[in-house]
Amino acid sequence: MTYKINGVELVLQPTYGSWLNRDKLGIDGNGYAIYPMVREYELKWNFLSPTGTSQLQSFFNSISNTGTVVVDLPKFADPTYNFYSYSGCVIREPDIDAYFVENYSNVVLKVTNIRT
Repeated sequence: MTYKINGVELVLQPTYGSWLNRDKLGIDGNGYAIYPMVREYELKWNFLSPTGTSQLQSFFNSISNTGTVVVDLPKFADPTYNFYSYSGCVIREPDIDAYFVENYSNVVLKVTNIRT
């Protein structure tokens, strides 16, 4: 399986991806931690071509501040590493580091508002 946004396969699959830990919102009266209902996932590329970087930026620009996307990610807590289509997701603007040997380095795309 592969990472996709709105059914479109990424030009280059990420070097790695990971589910981010949820920040604790507080503690209830019984001592249980309260967490947000949604999760976040981070995709990272050590090096990404200008074409790949442009694709990520285009995904972000297409939804801007008002839209959502469907993102294919490894299913949360699934030991078989099966991919699942999560709808209603929001993507942040890609973080892009220095340009190096015709590629951008340390590119990060964060997917938020994921309901698992």
